[in-house]
Amino acid sequence: MYILAVESSCDETACAIVEMSESSRRILSNVVATQIATHALYGGVVPEIASRAHSEAITPVVREAVEKSGIELSQLDAIAVTFSPGLIGSLLVGVSFAKSLAYDLQLPLIPVDHIKAHTAAAYFVDQELEAPFLSLVVSGGHTSIYDVSCPHVFEEIGSTRDDAAGEAFDKVGRVMGLTYPGGAAMDRLATEGFEMIENGAEKIKFPSPAIPDETLDYSFSGLKTACINYLHNYRQKNELGDKDELPHSEKCLVAASFTEAVVGGICLKLKAALEKTGAKTLVVAGGVAANSHLRRAVAEVCEKAGVKLCVPPLSLCGDNGAMVGAQAYFEYKNGVRADCTLNAYASGEAAEAAAELMKFEKNN
Repeated sequence: MYILAVESSCDETACAIVEMSESSRRILSNVVATQIATHALYGGVVPEIASRAHSEAITPVVREAVEKSGIELSQLDAIAVTFSPGLIGSLLVGVSFAKSLAYDLQLPLIPVDHIKAHTAAAYFVDQELEAPFLSLVVSGGHTSIYDVSCPHVFEEIGSTRDDAAGEAFDKVGRVMGLTYPGGAAMDRLATEGFEMIENGAEKIKFPSPAIPDETLDYSFSGLKTACINYLHNYRQKNELGDKDELPHSEKCLVAASFTEAVVGGICLKLKAALEKTGAKTLVVAGGVAANSHLRRAVAEVCEKAGVKLCVPPLSLCGDNGAMVGAQAYFEYKNGVRADCTLNAYASGEAAEAAAELMKFEKNN
């Protein structure tokens, strides 16, 4: 079936058309309009600006996706859209557009959870991938481990209790003087920093984000604060003002030490999750899944544990429409549909509550 999927949960306006079936999963088009240059001026995403930008971009993005797909609107079988979680103003733009398009074309409307969609990007990497498997979703807003028993059934077995890994990377990067988003720059600096450490430079000791208990949970707040405090102390000791550039070598050491703490903590709980569940396949998804050091470390964990690893290419790690279309296919098979009363929800908990209420109303 052909699915047109819309994604607008944060600062990327995206639309894709995918072809999904029991034997084939293909991306026919995948268009993303980014707002990075706009939000870089403020050091982070400004919700009001993001929603306005979505309103301006969504029509041309959808039009481009249709043109590049090589199919006509009349050939579509369903419309899908991310409805939670995310920035409420941004989500509402996508949901409103998708509802209008589905109504106009008289097509089924499929609401998709953003976290499930990130995981679903892996279906394009491995045509034989099927549940059950474990999923590690690491992004700017989420760091969670899920036991995926079915393509549409996710049980969160571990998560961050405060900040997400991606948020921590961005905030530390900002204090270091890096342009938002800081993840990619931190990745490159860390590579240089690890080389320096191998050649004798002293590594900076930062706390692990893995909570020292029997749970599979994380806490990145303390790690982020420790790193920011180190940077502030370094500036004071070396008489640097807030606007003075840190030495490149110091940036590299901080990036490497911080990255090692993040990656090491994530992998520590991931090993425990694999042992606890006995999972034979692991999917790693989300924006931070693009981090080269995390990808390498997780691959080593899976190799030692004899677990199959599936990681989307860099183009599918960030927010995009193709991942929404992939998850929509499985939701559609499970009978999930929405009508023109579909709303957007900033949190996944609120979305789950609404879904349960709608299910109750249909059964009564």
